Amino acid sequence: MSPSAFTLSPIVAGLWRVKDWNLSVDERVRWIEQALELGITSFDHADIYGDYQAEALFGEALKAAPALRQRMQLITKCGIRLRSANRPYRINYYDTSAAYVRAQVEQSLRNLHTEQLDLVLIHRPDYLMDAAALADTFATLTREGKVAHWGVSNHSASQFALLNQHHPLLTNQLELSPLHLAALDDGTLDQAQQLGARPMIWSPLGGGRLFSADDEQATRLRAEMTRIAERYNINLATLAFAWVLRHPSRPHPITGTGRIEGLRDAVAALAVTLDAEDWYAIWTASKGHSVP
Repeated sequence: MSPSAFTLSPIVAGLWRVKDWNLSVDERVRWIEQALELGITSFDHADIYGDYQAEALFGEALKAAPALRQRMQLITKCGIRLRSANRPYRINYYDTSAAYVRAQVEQSLRNLHTEQLDLVLIHRPDYLMDAAALADTFATLTREGKVAHWGVSNHSASQFALLNQHHPLLTNQLELSPLHLAALDDGTLDQAQQLGARPMIWSPLGGGRLFSADDEQATRLRAEMTRIAERYNINLATLAFAWVLRHPSRPHPITGTGRIEGLRDAVAALAVTLDAEDWYAIWTASKGHSVP
């Protein structure tokens, strides 16, 4: 399958916090079924999530209901060596060596009870990355049928370009929300649009700060977004997703919730098109000043 033929669902379900949801295996199966019913078919993982346990929790659900695997796209990430009880590294650090990437991919396959991962991302830029060598690792694991597509997460435009030169990358997973605007100016979304590589967007709700933070920026944003949301007859969460979706790079926002109602809020944004003035009103409230 060529990269152009592979698509993620418009909204992606993030499993970063699945360990905290405290769902039984049957409840996890039902959660996946409900997500699929909403049209969310892409599920975003990372090897380190939940202290290296999140993938296996999801995998238990797939083992219990194996037919679900054919209805979804499985995404995961690797490349961060995170200290934990079972991994007593001296420090946290990045590793994109062939041996480590292979080991983590093969562990993810076991955790998720699948024969192939649809998309694997290098989680953070490794300053010691040898782009040509990493691309060889990508090619080998693809040839072996273990990974269908590759991408990156949190990479700058130049870092993306360096690796993409050696192996085609499907996406760059970036942080973007009304509270975090850096990707609008740092060239990453420009590059995504230039290459037609639709970005994935993490933390579109600012990690929940949009609803609860009492700092000046969040307070200002909440007031402006509440006014706009009332006009569109939607809630703040749906408006935040709609704001992200309005970008012409055609991003895929990632949810972070175990609540089905939270997934519905995200999906509802697909029916909302903000006009430019409302989009910029949110930008202005975030910045605290008008456009230059």
